[in-house]
Amino acid sequence: MIRVYLVDDHPIVREGLKTFLSTQAKIKIVGEAGDGETALKEIEKEEPDVAIVDLHLPGIGGVQLTREIKEVSFNTQVIILSSFSEDSEVIAAIEAGALSYLMKDSPPQKLIEAIIAAREGEPVLHPRIAKKLMNRVSRKEPVIESLTVREEEVLAQLVKGRSNKEIADELFISEKTVKTHVSNILRKLDVKDRTQAVIKAIKHNLINNR
Repeated sequence: MIRVYLVDDHPIVREGLKTFLSTQAKIKIVGEAGDGETALKEIEKEEPDVAIVDLHLPGIGGVQLTREIKEVSFNTQVIILSSFSEDSEVIAAIEAGALSYLMKDSPPQKLIEAIIAAREGEPVLHPRIAKKLMNRVSRKEPVIESLTVREEEVLAQLVKGRSNKEIADELFISEKTVKTHVSNILRKLDVKDRTQAVIKAIKHNLINNR
């Protein structure tokens, strides 16, 4: 039996998934949530085999939730099921630890295929997602993912040599939020530390003179 947890902020979508998946003899729904925080707590407790995660969620977004799921429940495989296929979000989700990425217009049987494949650690990708990943791999030059406005603001503060506390005070956010933004910046710029991030920001003019 494959134990599955559902995360989607639309109750109708969750209900539809439950109804469909409950007809499958090999699948058992062990929980559901409409937001990332609730999902993370319950997934840590239930340790399902598979978590089906929407990308855009209130609170903790799908990418961050995927990353945190892999930290608290290492054996839980994450399948992103989303209506969105922007390059930056796709790559971020895969890099965060998602095994499979399906669009909500995928045939229902494709989701079953992905759930069964997840037990063996085998990915299943929507054709558009597979094409995006292949295009990224085939590029000769590394692609810098787009930063959000807030990430640009944090990066600008890093360039000024400010600490997390100083950045938090300047931008009126918590130090924990600063740490999350810095982590995202390092990942998106494909660098290992703040110094490399600053060098890359200056080289590629990423801070727009903030």
